[in-house]
Amino acid sequence: MSEPLVVKELEQVVVRFSGDSGDGMQLAGNIFSTISATVGNDISTFPDYPADIRAPQGSLTGVSGFQIHIGAGKVFTPGDQCDVLVAMNAAALKTQYKFAKPTACIIIDTDCFKKTDLDKAAFKTDDPIAEMGIKQDVIAAPISQMVKDCLADTGMDNKAMLKCRNMFALGLVCWLFNRDLSIAENYLRTKFAKKPAIAEANIRVIHAGYDYGHNTHASTSHTYTIESKVKVPGKYMDISGNKATAYGLIAAAEKAGLKLYLGSYPITPATDILHELSKHKSLGVTTVQCEDEIAGCASAVGAAFAGALAATSTSGPGICLKSEAMNLAVIQELPLVVIDVQRGGPSTGLPTKSEQTDLLQTLFGRNGESPMPVIAAASPTDCFDAAYNACKMALEHMTPVVLLTDAFVANGSGAWRLPKLEDYPAINPPYAPEEQKDNYTPYRRNPETGVRYWAVPGREGFMHILGGLEKDGDTGAISTDPENHDRMCRERADKVARIPVPGVEVQGCKDDAELLIVGFGGTYGHLYSAMEELNHAGYKVALAHFRNLNPLPANTAEVLHKYPKVVVAEQNLGQFAAFLRMKVDGFVPYQFNQVKGQPFVVSELVNAFADLVKS
Repeated sequence: MSEPLVVKELEQVVVRFSGDSGDGMQLAGNIFSTISATVGNDISTFPDYPADIRAPQGSLTGVSGFQIHIGAGKVFTPGDQCDVLVAMNAAALKTQYKFAKPTACIIIDTDCFKKTDLDKAAFKTDDPIAEMGIKQDVIAAPISQMVKDCLADTGMDNKAMLKCRNMFALGLVCWLFNRDLSIAENYLRTKFAKKPAIAEANIRVIHAGYDYGHNTHASTSHTYTIESKVKVPGKYMDISGNKATAYGLIAAAEKAGLKLYLGSYPITPATDILHELSKHKSLGVTTVQCEDEIAGCASAVGAAFAGALAATSTSGPGICLKSEAMNLAVIQELPLVVIDVQRGGPSTGLPTKSEQTDLLQTLFGRNGESPMPVIAAASPTDCFDAAYNACKMALEHMTPVVLLTDAFVANGSGAWRLPKLEDYPAINPPYAPEEQKDNYTPYRRNPETGVRYWAVPGREGFMHILGGLEKDGDTGAISTDPENHDRMCRERADKVARIPVPGVEVQGCKDDAELLIVGFGGTYGHLYSAMEELNHAGYKVALAHFRNLNPLPANTAEVLHKYPKVVVAEQNLGQFAAFLRMKVDGFVPYQFNQVKGQPFVVSELVNAFADLVKS
């Protein structure tokens, strides 16, 4: 009789699913993260997949990964290395083993470690475990064959049955962490609602994987549990950054009492925003998949002129193409939200990877004096608030606003507490007052804010014309007068500069830090984790993470000059550091820059920042 399994309680764990792009690793990872978020764990995920539509099966370049960090308390990153590595074939083991901790548990499908598989993965022997020097526990199971046995009576063909392999691995992982499969069942029945036979086949296989672990103890003497220690009660869901962005736009439109319009063109990694918004016609959302990026933005400018909350979504290459229409919104002073989900560049670059390399493009990449507010989301769940705030800023200050996310934030997910809309601030567009009827001109401004009054076309007594040619600030007529143009350029810039934004918060050893870490956008979790590790090691380190990049918070100079050493860490070659040097007199920071298409590695940050403190 075998010894009973011991159930150990963990504070956190990192699981990485990996296999061919067609092996369903993203789906398995999404289901496991959904299960974990639903039971109250905090999560952070990182989908890591190639740009190929479908690389050759079993090839080293075609491996797709999905990493999930699950915590009883708050987690900030997907983790540097994993505690459990699922490798569905030889190529996955070869390329993903570097992400496994020395103590990791490794799960492999032995049916995909035949000679042809080993040859494709460039193994030189028929024993990849020994060849790679793997010392960790390996759960080696004939997953493919067991899946075919499980589904033998369904009438499915061989190819269809093998598409369920990912669910067997997921079931085994769910057993390892004592997860309730009912949540996975509901997920699959919803996802495959139009194909119930597929849903039931996957459910059967996920139970088979769970039962295999339970019946064999899967070469381990322990299973694990991660009890939730969530401090704020409420309903939670696993949400990606792109979906959170879509929901933030919808919430802002509801709060402002406006229809939401999205004009977009599909582009990795922003397309899911279009997909999600297209599902919500019942909420007054209009989406148009346009013929190109230019049309997507230009149609949104037209929707803004017509009185809608208008948005357009894209990535870096699309920002290049949208720049002329964005400039049209600047000179017309129309509310427009431009969502830039940054990816690796230049050109097509690394379309499925993540960078922060569009900052200077969004700040300055247009002709003429073209000031535009820029906001950066700090995490997948923060995308909701960032999108809401971008809409509020655009509508209340009559300006296009850029919302920066990135592939890591947009495709990653976190446990999100469903908010109450009444807790969010009101959105009050500056509609032209009735007393301006029959005397309205489009660039008459509120003297306190510098914001022009908005008259929606069709309102009697408020007829006007907007366009790309400069207008007289008093009459609204086309003007080439040099003094008027100088005045209008200054007024547009002053309006943006006067937008009130919250002060930048300093976390950590804010009173006596020897080193201040500065970052923006999606690097927040990694920088915060590095700061915490350094503080635990006895270093006095603080973090100032920026969400508002233009205008900068009013306390920016005070914060940056307070500390003896400041390092700006960003996933580019120094764009934010250069912008801060431009805006803050006498500011000369250290820099930590990487352009790898991958998130920061916390251990690398800790080592680099510790060296700075000691230098």
